[in-house]
Amino acid sequence: MIKLRPSQDRGHTKLSWLDSRHTFSFGEYHDRKHQGFQQLRVINEDQVQPGKGFETHSHRDMEIISYVLEGTLAHKDSVGTSSLIHAGEVQRMSAGTGIRHSEYNPSKTSRVHFLQIWILPDRRGLEPSYEQRAFMREENHGRWRLVAAKDGRDGAITVHQDMELYITSLDPGEKLNYRLQTDRHAWVQVTRGEVVLNGNRLVQGDGAAVSQEEILETSSMTQAEVLLFDLA
Repeated sequence: MIKLRPSQDRGHTKLSWLDSRHTFSFGEYHDRKHQGFQQLRVINEDQVQPGKGFETHSHRDMEIISYVLEGTLAHKDSVGTSSLIHAGEVQRMSAGTGIRHSEYNPSKTSRVHFLQIWILPDRRGLEPSYEQRAFMREENHGRWRLVAAKDGRDGAITVHQDMELYITSLDPGEKLNYRLQTDRHAWVQVTRGEVVLNGNRLVQGDGAAVSQEEILETSSMTQAEVLLFDLA
């Protein structure tokens, strides 16, 4: 069973410095039908104008993943981390018992375009922590590249939850399969281009909730990039 979440149906926050699309309920956007999927709670597609960003704010008991699509995102937090996250890099921040952080666009001329993803941790009260890694396109070209997992294997960042996050980049006409275990679920998010997922057309910004599908076949109609969350 595949249930589509079209890009144009997402929530929308539009400010002078921020254009944000919300796959699930977030902030002032509330939709009872879209509160999350399994342990996945937030997928925000954010575009931040030059020199602007999110002022220091607090989080707790949440696994927060940022994936930069274009530009650079600057991060500072209360545990002493100060970093720049460039396009193609993945960051994980475990808020745990509580953390304060800021995110902003350090460029004076270019926007930053990134996904902010929230996942419920497998337990509360974790010690706050931070991790960041770059994944080159060559690593995910034509294959599912693991970028986040509970066991942190194969160079993936570690997430405190029974889930795996994969990324692939596909050329036009390429096909890629993924075998989903019978007791697992998947969320598929298209970040670039157009693909067909088990007969369903998805374009940039579209998502799909997947259950009770043994094989996921992704066929690329254009140059495309796709994220796949394998969830308990």
